[in-house]
Amino acid sequence: MKTFGPLSTLVLLAVAPFCAAEPAAPALTLDDCLRLAADHQPLLTAAEAGVSAATEAVGEARAPYWPQVDLNAGYHRWQRRAFLPSGLTLPGLSMPKIIGPLDDWTGGLSSRVTLFDFGERHAGLEAARARLGSVQADATATRADVRLSVQSAFYAFAAAQELLGVAERNLARTESHLALAQARREAGAVPQADVLRVQAEVASAQLQSIGARSRVRTAAGQLNTAMGRPAEIALAIAPPAPGAPPPATAGIETAVRQAIASRPELKSEQLRVAAARAGVEGARAARAPKLRADGSYGWNDTDFLPGTREWQVGLSVDMPVFDADSRVHHLARTKAELAREQAVYDSRVLQVRQEVWAAASELERAWDAIAANETGVRASEESLRVVRERYQTGAALITDLLDTQTALASAEASLAEARWSHLTARAAYDRAIGTAVK
Repeated sequence: MKTFGPLSTLVLLAVAPFCAAEPAAPALTLDDCLRLAADHQPLLTAAEAGVSAATEAVGEARAPYWPQVDLNAGYHRWQRRAFLPSGLTLPGLSMPKIIGPLDDWTGGLSSRVTLFDFGERHAGLEAARARLGSVQADATATRADVRLSVQSAFYAFAAAQELLGVAERNLARTESHLALAQARREAGAVPQADVLRVQAEVASAQLQSIGARSRVRTAAGQLNTAMGRPAEIALAIAPPAPGAPPPATAGIETAVRQAIASRPELKSEQLRVAAARAGVEGARAARAPKLRADGSYGWNDTDFLPGTREWQVGLSVDMPVFDADSRVHHLARTKAELAREQAVYDSRVLQVRQEVWAAASELERAWDAIAANETGVRASEESLRVVRERYQTGAALITDLLDTQTALASAEASLAEARWSHLTARAAYDRAIGTAVK
């Protein structure tokens, strides 16, 4: 029967809360997680609301092409002082100084439409359409970002679970070595120091297991958050096999061209430039005259149902004469905004090129790391087998055995991280070149 010291007992008591049974949850695949994110992620809801708002803005910009028609009705009771020419008299009557009080009932329709404005309405509509396209591209970029966030969190959760398995296997090996050291101590082959040394190593392995279990819980919360769910919801996943084919990537220039053609962020910036250019055209047109037609038809009388008909039709020309250079400043501002948007686009292209370069480099590194770590694990496993046999025969020290075991645990952890890091790097590379957009 194995016995542990006071430190081991305290460690086991610390582990107990993490080992408590949690509500069972169905295991989710990556596709399941992506569907949940599509349904629950607030960022996607906000993006769709932005598209709806921009769509309505296009309708607003189209409205000035149509006549504006207003129905009006009113009632006024009024009294005014009469200012009549001097010398004016009425036979047998004195001149009134006050008119009223009288009732004034009105009702009718009025309409006004702009016939020609040198392209101001057209520029406004084109700007609204460009902004709609930009918002739609931003929504596409948000979906791609959420997808990458879920993928990264999913792989991080899978990696944390595998690292927990590594920690538990290391704890089991350490306990096995403790049993071996105790058996050799009872046989008088090794000093008590060997047993104490392995007991300390068992406690350390238990602490590592505690940390690994905590990281699993944290990773589960991060995946829930990426999906738009509360972090505390019970979560289980069904990760794919960590093995993956080698990265088949195009040359860097081909990848960059694909990114420039496919990335929604660049499309959004291009449309922002187009909207700014339309804004300049609209500001120029605002300085020109406007030709409008207007008309009205209605009734006006002192009775509740007025019987006197009134109407008017006509044309008007609005010519700006003096506005304290408001239109001049407006045109200058729109030109500066156009220059800013163009500079933002150029900067974004450079950023995309750097993202593609970094993602391709990380993908290559992650794939090479898998092969290197697999070699390290095989070598460490064989080394541990040999050192354990030598320790059993007295040809090796306990420190040799524990150092070799530590090296194997480190190699296994490094391999687990490399496998899942490669999948994360693949997802990031797809996002960088624009193929992950859906």
